[in-house]
Amino acid sequence: MADPKGFLKHGRQVATRRVVEERVKDWDEVYPDGIGRALLPIINTQASRCMDCGIPFCHQGCPLGNLIPEWNDLVWRDDWDGAMDRLHATNNFPEFTGRLCPAPCETACVLGINQDPVTIKNVEVSIIDRAWDSGYVRPQPPEWLSGRTVAVVGSGPAGLAAAQQLTRAGHTVAVYERDDKAGGLLRYGIPEFKMEKKHVDRRLDQMRREGTIFRTGVEVGTGNLTGAKLMERYDAVVLATGSTLARDLPVPGRELAGIHQAMEFLPQANRVALGEELPEQVRADGRHVVIIGGGDTGADCLGTSIRQGAASVTQLEILAQPPVDRPDGQPWPTYPMTFRVSSAHEEGGDRVYAVSTQEFLGDADGRVRALRVVEVDSSFAPIEGTEREIPADLVLLAMGFTGPATEGLVEQLGLELDARGNVARDDRYATSRKGVFVAGDAGRGQSLIVWAIAEGRAAAAAVDEFLTGSTALPVPIPPTARPLVV
Repeated sequence: MADPKGFLKHGRQVATRRVVEERVKDWDEVYPDGIGRALLPIINTQASRCMDCGIPFCHQGCPLGNLIPEWNDLVWRDDWDGAMDRLHATNNFPEFTGRLCPAPCETACVLGINQDPVTIKNVEVSIIDRAWDSGYVRPQPPEWLSGRTVAVVGSGPAGLAAAQQLTRAGHTVAVYERDDKAGGLLRYGIPEFKMEKKHVDRRLDQMRREGTIFRTGVEVGTGNLTGAKLMERYDAVVLATGSTLARDLPVPGRELAGIHQAMEFLPQANRVALGEELPEQVRADGRHVVIIGGGDTGADCLGTSIRQGAASVTQLEILAQPPVDRPDGQPWPTYPMTFRVSSAHEEGGDRVYAVSTQEFLGDADGRVRALRVVEVDSSFAPIEGTEREIPADLVLLAMGFTGPATEGLVEQLGLELDARGNVARDDRYATSRKGVFVAGDAGRGQSLIVWAIAEGRAAAAAVDEFLTGSTALPVPIPPTARPLVV
């Protein structure tokens, strides 16, 4: 595969981002002309570093089972159309994963044992961006219709993947989305500078041309469209509502004004960045912003706050700062907890590790003015004498999600929950109610976009088999399986 000596000839190169001073003044992606175009001058060489290993552990690292060595070889040979076909064989939306996935495939790359791994994620996004630019990505409507109907509730990556697969299998599919536009967190949770929404819109257009129906602004389980009505109207239902219950921080002062969940802040910022007017928008202009949570959502809040003109931004994390190199206790090919710098972290702000918020302090007007924090040890116990205050007049909680909302549709359908509060399911994604399936974070718990797409595809195969008795759709990893990476 590729150049047998490529990994000996060439080092790892990644796309060059726009300079910080330029990109923080707009909401465009941080790469010039988009990451795919930015990579084209180097991507053939980078694909040649794929080393024809006997067992491609990148397959195991990727929940989708992407055929990575195959499309690396095709890119090196300049067969871009062939590469796109191999990429789409396992992934409905590589332009999403190529921008947003943390690339567990790369940490499982065999070359990564003692060198820098292949830039798999960069090759992936280059293939699909070039395919879109060349007009090679076209609708794939079914050749015949089955006469069966499916409702998909939720239009995030799991719902979209399930809907596209089922539509192509010949079923009539309607996707229900409570927001005014489809896309779920892809649209309203991911900032423009990470992924411009044109990438979502053109996939939705492709799906409409294939026959998928989108019903936006409809919250299933309320009004006239109850769970019972949904079951009467459709032959099968796929729940892909995500994990939407945000983890809170119940410490003294939580009731003060100026403390918001990240998903109150980010969707509003996305809407305004796309030209909408929101008179009650939560904004960071001129404020001292503290973000509680050191993950990707926290980084999204950081980059957004900087673009809005925050006076200062501090991101807090209760865990200790991870090492730069792979820890001994997390050997290849596991996904290691290492120190990572996102594009947002390059742009400014302070990152503070191993601290716990003890109290929110307010002013006379009932608005937050500071946080009282304390340093913690490895067991999260407070360290005596380390308390201090951090000024803050806007606090954003980015501590993840605890599970799906169960009030409404889940209750109406009488679905059982697992021990973690997710919708319970078997290894065919079937819930306790016949004809109802669940995919993505609603059944798995908060996870990666690549897992959501994999589960959407797998659930589609299970639904197809339920409706017709058999399926020709590919079946990725079942929900009970776990890869070598976390």
